[in-house]
Amino acid sequence: MTLRELVVAYFQYPAIIAYLLAAAVSVGFYVWRPAPLLNTAAAIGVAILFYPLAWYCIHRWVLHSRWMFKVPFLAATWKRIHYDHHQDPNHLEVLFGALHTTLPTIALVTAPLGYLIGGFGGACAAFATGLVSTCLYEFCHCIQHLSYKPKNKLLLAMKTRHMAHHFHDETGNFGITNYFWDRLFGTLYEKVSERKKSPTVFNLGYTPEVAERYPHVARLSGGVATGHPVTRIRR
Repeated sequence: MTLRELVVAYFQYPAIIAYLLAAAVSVGFYVWRPAPLLNTAAAIGVAILFYPLAWYCIHRWVLHSRWMFKVPFLAATWKRIHYDHHQDPNHLEVLFGALHTTLPTIALVTAPLGYLIGGFGGACAAFATGLVSTCLYEFCHCIQHLSYKPKNKLLLAMKTRHMAHHFHDETGNFGITNYFWDRLFGTLYEKVSERKKSPTVFNLGYTPEVAERYPHVARLSGGVATGHPVTRIRR
């Protein structure tokens, strides 16, 4: 895949179109009721700084939690937003998060901070920043999962770390575009030789034994992910 082909494919995803439309609407509301310039800049800056931390926390302690699949009304959500992605990292239909979970999350992470800084206009500016940041994050996520090898060293390092997260040890490298918090919390690893291969890298701890007690995800998935994805038949 060439970079051109990747860009064309990226802008065809409904989720990306939805994020860009939502950002345009948020900017429109900002124009209608703007915040002072300094407050706007501060709201945008805080959103840019806080968003990677929020994503790290959600990725590590929510998506990689071992409690969501135990709750019947959360099992389907956990399966869709992360289990399916890990049991087959190359399954592009679940590459992007579900909009009914991502849009509220982006709003909750960014808008309240923006409101505290600049009122309604600040909230709109921060939310739009979160949406654009998500588009950037998803573009890098596409690079990491599609058959494209980036020439840029930074993007290549991102892809190497993320592939290690998916195929070697899922308990590290939680960042996608920003690994500062991985460094700070000690979850970053540069080489797979630094860690033992995780036996739960594809099922996130949802093993056949666990499924016997909490069968909700297994019923929806037609079983439990075991072994490397290439050895399994996608259902």
